[in-house]
Amino acid sequence: MTEDIVARVMRQWQQVHPGLDTGPMAVIGRLNRCSALFQQAADAPLRRAGLTRPEFDVLATLRRMGRELTPGRVARETFASGAAVTKRVRQLEQRGLLRRRPDDRDRRVTHLSLTDEGREIIDRLLPEQLRYEAALLEGIGERRQEELSTALGELLVVLEGRLAGLMD
Repeated sequence: MTEDIVARVMRQWQQVHPGLDTGPMAVIGRLNRCSALFQQAADAPLRRAGLTRPEFDVLATLRRMGRELTPGRVARETFASGAAVTKRVRQLEQRGLLRRRPDDRDRRVTHLSLTDEGREIIDRLLPEQLRYEAALLEGIGERRQEELSTALGELLVVLEGRLAGLMD
């Protein structure tokens, strides 16, 4: 098997600090590197449609939840800050992809929903995006993808449990 960049970095650290436990780099370093590469490559269909990944995430969240959501709920669902969601909502509203409706009882609260055009773009883009992402994973077999997914799911549950209090 060809040595990846993280293995090379770990080997280099072992030469500089022979007793150093570089084991966490094997997982975290590779996750970070994969994440960066996916960020660069995986959004091509979205860019062609004139959307950023965060904008797509807002629209997709509204579509999959199937009902109006507050900006705060969208922030929690997309792991974004309230300020970031506000900016994205403003941009998507200007483009006619979502609408804001003030709450009937509390005018400080708004509810977000997709417009017909917003729903159409997500329904068209999601299958294309998933096909593209599947192509990115073609180098590893289906069984290995399932194993990786399971292991990453376990890690995610652990991290969410440990870090939840730190992120509030």
